Amino acid sequence: MKGKFFLDTNIFVYSFDVDAPVKKEIATDLVAQSFAEDSGVISYQIIQEFLNVASRKFKIPLSKNSLSQYLTKFMDPLCKVYPSINLYIEALDIHDRWRFSFYDSLVISSALQAQCEIIYSEDLQHDQVIKNTRIINPFL
Repeated sequence: MKGKFFLDTNIFVYSFDVDAPVKKEIATDLVAQSFAEDSGVISYQIIQEFLNVASRKFKIPLSKNSLSQYLTKFMDPLCKVYPSINLYIEALDIHDRWRFSFYDSLVISSALQAQCEIIYSEDLQHDQVIKNTRIINPFL
């Protein structure tokens, strides 16, 4: 089994994007790999961001029923990181040291807490290493 990896919100968003078929395929493959290898991890924050985008910003927003089904089937099993004081303290440290936005720092802190080797994200600096976790933009 490969090491654990963290999926940022944009991976889930692109898995629905019919206007970006290459990104959609890559994103869908990463979500599938998460389950096939039992290696994917997300945090509560990823769920919140996805639900907001999917219900408000998709070309055709997902219905409450569709969101509930997706949440139950795909996101809940991957969610391993929840809010804690230690999570916020580490996010503040990352924000201060590496100058990421606070919300990006929370993503990184969550990946570190879950002991992920990789963060898959389009929004962070590709190939940067924060502590023991490498950021990879899978769409490059």
